[in-house]
Amino acid sequence: MIINLRVWRQANAQSAGKMVSYRVEGVSEDMSFLEMLDLLNEDLTVKGEEPIAFDHDCREGICGMCGVVINGTAHGRGNSPVPTTTCQLHMRSFADGATIDVEPWRAGSFPVIKDLVVDRTAFDRIIQAGGFISINAGSAPEAHSVPAPKIQADRAFDAATCIGCGACVAACPNGSGMLFTAAKITHLAMLPQGQPERYSRVKTMLAQHDADGFGGCTNIGECAAVCPKQIPLDTISALNRDLMKALFKKDGK
Repeated sequence: MIINLRVWRQANAQSAGKMVSYRVEGVSEDMSFLEMLDLLNEDLTVKGEEPIAFDHDCREGICGMCGVVINGTAHGRGNSPVPTTTCQLHMRSFADGATIDVEPWRAGSFPVIKDLVVDRTAFDRIIQAGGFISINAGSAPEAHSVPAPKIQADRAFDAATCIGCGACVAACPNGSGMLFTAAKITHLAMLPQGQPERYSRVKTMLAQHDADGFGGCTNIGECAAVCPKQIPLDTISALNRDLMKALFKKDGK
């Protein structure tokens, strides 16, 4: 296959970026999208040119580091009926001779570091603000010592599958991180261990979300449409319900 790429190149956070065109030959339809970028970078290195910087780690759809916008869609859209991560997108999804636009996440809260690499530490700050439970240090309790109803446990596990890739933010016209934040809040709110700080947690995490410049949610639904872990949109509804309860609680808990 021959693929024509138009890739966002930006030397650093302070410099202006632009789309640069490349022709990639010898692409196998069995290559993942990242392997195709590796092939291009090998060619650029041989030519003495600067390779394209992009994030990746597991290449198994687990970590979410690989996120880029492909032809206007976060992570790209392949032949799979459900969204997937960029590393699990294969070149068989594209026609021979196709032109593909590749850009970094487009969000004010995810500033570009270089080329396709963005700074997603804003997500870390949201987690640090309340995405945890306080426990007494010591020996670990038995796993069954605090029973959780199956419905709530299943809901918690579904929310916990969020990998923090940021596709929801990149897809949202408002640059909102509500799906990510709601997944982390709902995960803990559904478990007995998360109850003591349930309502203080939703306030502190949302306050950090807003402080980092994420936009507000207007229920457009683009976030859920591109989520590779299929976090449902109604987790945001669960967050809003907890927030309303938290605002009316006198002790803040």
